[in-house]
Amino acid sequence: MLFRASAATVAVMALDGSLFLHLTEQFVRMHGYRPGPSEVRSWERSIPALTAALNEASLGDVEVMIEYALPLNSKRADAVLAGLHPATGEPAYVVVELKQWSQAAPDEDDPVLCHVDAYAHPVLNPIEQVRRYCEYLVNFNGAVAEHPQRVSGVAYMHNATEFGASGLREIELDDQGQLFTAERRGEFLDHLRSKLSDKHPGARAADELLAGKTVPSKQLMSVAAQEVQDREQFILLDEQQVAYRTVLNAVRKAKQSDRKEVLIVTGGPGTGKSVIALSLLGELYRQGVPALHATGSQSFTKTMRKVAGARKREVQDLFKYFNSFMTTEKNTLDVLICDEAHRIRETSANRYTPAAHRSGRPQIEELIDVARVPVFLLDEHQVVRPGEMGTVAEIKAAAAKKGFECHVVPLESQFRCGGSDAYLRWVVRLLGLEPGGPVAWDPDDRMQLLVAESPEEMESFLQNRRGQGYGARMSAGYCWTWSKEPKPGDPLPADVVIGDWARPWNLRGERAISGAPPSALWATDPAGFGQVGCVYTAQGFEYDWSGVIIGPDLIWRGDTWVTDRTASKDPVFKKSTLDSDVDRLIRNTYKVLLTRGMVGTVVYSTDPETRAKLRELVGVQREVVAV
Repeated sequence: MLFRASAATVAVMALDGSLFLHLTEQFVRMHGYRPGPSEVRSWERSIPALTAALNEASLGDVEVMIEYALPLNSKRADAVLAGLHPATGEPAYVVVELKQWSQAAPDEDDPVLCHVDAYAHPVLNPIEQVRRYCEYLVNFNGAVAEHPQRVSGVAYMHNATEFGASGLREIELDDQGQLFTAERRGEFLDHLRSKLSDKHPGARAADELLAGKTVPSKQLMSVAAQEVQDREQFILLDEQQVAYRTVLNAVRKAKQSDRKEVLIVTGGPGTGKSVIALSLLGELYRQGVPALHATGSQSFTKTMRKVAGARKREVQDLFKYFNSFMTTEKNTLDVLICDEAHRIRETSANRYTPAAHRSGRPQIEELIDVARVPVFLLDEHQVVRPGEMGTVAEIKAAAAKKGFECHVVPLESQFRCGGSDAYLRWVVRLLGLEPGGPVAWDPDDRMQLLVAESPEEMESFLQNRRGQGYGARMSAGYCWTWSKEPKPGDPLPADVVIGDWARPWNLRGERAISGAPPSALWATDPAGFGQVGCVYTAQGFEYDWSGVIIGPDLIWRGDTWVTDRTASKDPVFKKSTLDSDVDRLIRNTYKVLLTRGMVGTVVYSTDPETRAKLRELVGVQREVVAV
């Protein structure tokens, strides 16, 4: 929040110009840079329109919280009004979304979206926008979690006429989603009077909201329990069940003894780490235990939201990122489940982090601090970027530094790669991630392994398998430059070029272009076939058949692997990155790519000597590859 005061005070400060100087100073202090012209313009034009309406409605004592930050989220509501309800006398809050738009039209195909002249792409209908803000606030602020009726929402388009905006009301209106225009200003005043009393100041209600504890609401946990439990009936086996029970027992003991315990669950690809995570979420929510799921991967988090919260959008908000807890108080949660914890970074801060939030604390410490039982699920061989700190040693050291108990639960059985332990051992031996050197592949009845002589052959084989009903993807080491994404309708640039064969990388952005899915959905959307994925979009996912292109950054020479950092185009490798770290990270990258397949893997190397070594290890299966 940038500023709070009564509506009368805000109006006076807006009139003499001091409000906008104060907002700018506070913005710079919090974010470390000056607000953009559009932000300042919105303050100068929209806030006076709101406070004028409040004062005209005789609501000058209502408290106005400007740029109110939603819990565990980077989103901010333009304003939240706090007061007492005129009928019940209970605290009441109105979330306000202010729009300077003079007109907006609903999207023809989806009225939840709308078109505004100032934007090239559709934006969210402001009714839906403010409704989601209200729902989120109720779901995560303890002051209103048990009293959702205290929160209402309104979008105020103070420059618009009814003719220019009435089409936005095609979507459902409710108490948390209303829309008023300049032409219906009188109705807006009546609406405010119906929500907020003109006889009582709102400062105490604002205090209560700001003091509300940041936890998932019981209602939200109940919905999540049903959604996660009913969506998939997970059967946990052997050490999976051990890990699951260990976490639940730790939660019980932490409550009884008021002590903290750190748990680490380790396992290779497909050992069921994410299945355990979802099963735990469902059970914890059913028990009413405050818990959240977090990862360091945008693709993985978005997919988890899609899978676990497909039918209940509020469930999606329970899936966070590792950098969501920089300012969260200690032990806010009972449990934090850190999935894909090998992607933990040195620090949560980045170039967009507000200066006030740059504490310098290690991200591991933030994650340990936020919950009574932090749970880390990881695979150390999937650390693929410099600065990733998610190892057993690092987490145990951070726990020991704080004097907390730390227990490690290993997972051995795996369910990816056809359940073939032999294949996983072959991969880690191949890449030198375990001692002993590469060994010949001894085919089993669980996993198929083939070597292609060309990218054309690999793609043709995978396409044939897709025709048989299998899913398939192609991925590659980061050895080709990545062009900027094209404009909608233009073809994707074919960056991955091998001889006469050329294909585009997967998209980097969050929207589909020219039929290709957004980055986060490349591994799960059938339209992802035809683009080449990289480790950052493949990590954490699985598909039936995996085609892997080993680029010139990893080649076989004589009797050993040679990594060539100059062949890598990955921008995360800086000059300061040690050669030994680059070597390890490149090998880990190919370990991730080679362990995505559920049924089989087709591997191709751009280097002839490396292909020859792979053929020697895998054996000649030309009749299979050529199908």
